Amino acid sequence: MADYFVMIVPWSDSGVMLSDVRTRVFVDEQSVPVAIERDGRDAECVHVLARDLDGHPVGAGRLMPDGRIGRMAVLADWRGSGVGGGMLAALVTEAKRRGLAEVYLHSQSHAKAFYERHGFVVDGAEYLEAGIPHVGMRKRV
Repeated sequence: MADYFVMIVPWSDSGVMLSDVRTRVFVDEQSVPVAIERDGRDAECVHVLARDLDGHPVGAGRLMPDGRIGRMAVLADWRGSGVGGGMLAALVTEAKRRGLAEVYLHSQSHAKAFYERHGFVVDGAEYLEAGIPHVGMRKRV
C-alpha cells in the first residue's frame, strides 16, 4: 500500500497547497524566479496534488489545455517514492480522457530518464529554461 495518494484538484480549491510545493521545489531549491514559476495560467489548467496519508501536500503537477504537462514538483523527502510517477500517470490519463492524442513537456535534463521510463521520447535539442538545462519530450496517449 502506498503512503501517498494523488488526486485531480481544481486550482480554486487547492492553489495554496499546489503553490507551496512548487515554491519549495522551484523557487527555494532551484532558484527559479517567482515571476517565471507563477505564469498566471494555473486557472486554465488541470492540476494533480499528491498528499501523504495525513493530508500534507508532497507533490504537484499540471496539464495545460494544449497537452503540455508541467510544474511537476515533488518535495525532496518524497523523491524516489513513486509520487512523481503517480502524478504523471494521473495527468496522462486525464489528457486521454479529454481526447488529446499526445502530451508533451519540458523536462529538466537531469529528469529525462524518469520521463523516458514513463514512455516519453526526446523531441529536440537541449536548451536553457530559467537557467536550467531542459529537453522537450512527447508521448502519445
